[in-house]
Amino acid sequence: MKNIEKKFLKSNDKAQMTIKIQISNDKKYDLDERTAKFGEEVIVFAGKLLNTSINRPLINQAVRSGTSIGANYMEADASETKKDFKYKISLCKKEAKETTHWFRMIAKANPEKAGDCRILWKEARELTLIFSAIIISCKNKKNS
Repeated sequence: MKNIEKKFLKSNDKAQMTIKIQISNDKKYDLDERTAKFGEEVIVFAGKLLNTSINRPLINQAVRSGTSIGANYMEADASETKKDFKYKISLCKKEAKETTHWFRMIAKANPEKAGDCRILWKEARELTLIFSAIIISCKNKKNS
């Protein structure tokens, strides 16, 4: 975990609770690695889906949003101002939230893959909550 994240997360009880839950589940909480692994998992999963007229746009959207979470996080991590950091983290949150939508649609179009979609949906949801906690922490730090 990067120092700036630790600094932001320490000032918010909700964010600390999220980290404690991740640690107790032995999940890796290095967001560089976690978002990259998630993008890779999305790509692998998408490659296993049938190339149908219904799946094509769903796969395209899921891959775009699922892989952009990590790209936006890398930009946030390299940001030079708190304002830019907050903006880029909000993009991460938006992309993660959008990804949950696409996995719901893919599960509907591919009922036999619903279990795999649920796993990816859950990780996208957890990322959404992590980025939400970071945003709240940034707001709380600004107001204090």
